[in-house]
Amino acid sequence: MTFTADEIDTGSAAPSAGGRGVMRDRLFGPTGLRVSELFLGAMTFAGPDEADEMIGLYADAGGNVIDTASAYGDSEEVLGRLLRHRRDRFVLATKFTLTRDARDPNAGGSHRKNLTLSLEASLRRLRTDYIDLFWVHTWDEHTPIEETMRALDDAVRAGKVLYVGASNLPAWLVSRANTLAEWRDWTPFAGIQVPYSLLKRDIERELLPMAEAYGLSVAAYGALAGGVLSGKYTGPGGAPSGSRLDPASLTARDHRAARAVQQVAEELGATASQVAIAWLRTRSPAVHPIIGSRNAAQLRDNLGALGVTLPADALDRLDAAVEFDPGYPTDFTTGPRPWVFGDREPLLDGRTLRTWRRR
Repeated sequence: MTFTADEIDTGSAAPSAGGRGVMRDRLFGPTGLRVSELFLGAMTFAGPDEADEMIGLYADAGGNVIDTASAYGDSEEVLGRLLRHRRDRFVLATKFTLTRDARDPNAGGSHRKNLTLSLEASLRRLRTDYIDLFWVHTWDEHTPIEETMRALDDAVRAGKVLYVGASNLPAWLVSRANTLAEWRDWTPFAGIQVPYSLLKRDIERELLPMAEAYGLSVAAYGALAGGVLSGKYTGPGGAPSGSRLDPASLTARDHRAARAVQQVAEELGATASQVAIAWLRTRSPAVHPIIGSRNAAQLRDNLGALGVTLPADALDRLDAAVEFDPGYPTDFTTGPRPWVFGDREPLLDGRTLRTWRRR
């Protein structure tokens, strides 16, 4: 499955505000698993009661993917209790790799021992006998990728894991891993999880083109850039008390982006958070924003992004507010190149292997 430029929603429809939109389902990567277009992040749940309300809101909106990790405090245990009577209704995703015990050299990494022990611990905490989606949380440069992929495949064949994904891995490593999996009849990565926002577009250089070429899904975290794009650090009231980010650390680029998002939000009658998430939804059919809300009110606001359509001129202004240089080799291989193909290239009607662009 390879996505084409024509399949990307560029906001050509009439603009709309943050009303109640429709959550659509997509296939997860090259698999048959149906996943909602927005994922629910479980790292920032405030407590069991709040989490229960948020899960209900998310499910009522049509969402079915809940993303957690072994390193997210008591998130797995909370989810295990809350989902015990409705577990099969959700696509439950968790991660391993980060250390379980800083004193034990084998309690972290993506080698077979840590994978096995981490998986068993997650199954116990989540009160389930299978994980829908098991992510490698980050690259372990000390473990051969062959060992990781074989161990993941063993977990799939044992029925403890259904699908596997790669979080925070470089594009070349995901490509190598999936090539090995194809050759050796192992379970390949079906998706990647990466940071992506208007302020952080690094994945457009290598990771997003790779994902589209392989037909992988992209779970995008950090859609609000740590809250910067929500306006809570740049608004007239200043940063709220207890904020994790020091407003003094914000750059001129951060402020430009926040202002541009806020301006578009005011024009559309939406919130800044909804516009930031809606921007991500226009980037590629492969991208699934992870909405990591702290409470039910924030989640309601974020779900409102489903009802926001960004017009083309708004997308242009958002892009213009934040400089992004795709760098080499993209800048070397795009555009007319008569010094490569001669004078008749504009007259060629044929196949073009697309370099990734928004539209």
